[in-house]
Formats: sequence, C-alpha cells, structure tokens
Amino acid sequence: MSQNTNTKRSPFSDLEDRTLQFARDVNQYVRKLPKTISNIENGKQLVRSGGSVGANYIEANEALSRKDFVMRIKISKKETKESRYWLFLTEPLAEQENERQRLIQESNELMKIFGAIIEKSK
Repeated sequence: MSQNTNTKRSPFSDLEDRTLQFARDVNQYVRKLPKTISNIENGKQLVRSGGSVGANYIEANEALSRKDFVMRIKISKKETKESRYWLFLTEPLAEQENERQRLIQESNELMKIFGAIIEKSK
C-alpha cells in the first residue's frame, strides 16, 4: 500500500489504507491498555475484529461475483461494528480515553461507508 501522492489513487485503495490504519491503531491502543483480565480478553477480541475489517474488504475487492462482493462488504461492516463493541468494553487509562473515542468515531464512519457501498451495490 504505497503512499505515492503523484499517482491518482482509487477509492478502493484509499479504503484499504484506511482499514489498515484502523487495525494498526487498534493494535497500538490494545498494547497500551492496563493488563487486567477483562482488558486482556476484550483486547484479544478487538485485535481480531479490527484486523478482520480490512482483510474482508480486501477479499471483497477480489470477489468473483457481485453477490460475493456484497457478502464480504457486509462482513467488513459486521467486524467494524464488533470492533466498536469491544472498544466500549475496554477500560483504558485516563490518557487513552481520547484515543478510544477516536477509534469509536472511526468505526462509526467505516460502518457508514460500508453501509453506503452495500446500498449502492443493490
């Protein structure tokens, strides 16, 4: 995923980059959480779902049919919603609260984007 600004980028690669950044930001957030039993378990789930958002989006772009594409986008949206759920369950340090809110906002925006793609694909 290049960051070359001289070439015109497609919306697909921009969203791939955005979902990759979401997964990286989630990983960084989880690494800094206090090591309580609930944060460890919720963090594991968050890392899984946060990475699945982009992985399923990439799979959607390689879909063999329109039906397969829509199904993968729906899974990306579902994984984004799940990530938001795990974010709500984490118990961050006070100085991490802004990052948690930013990640929740990003998950809301990604869900809207995936929802719009689903609607336009009907």
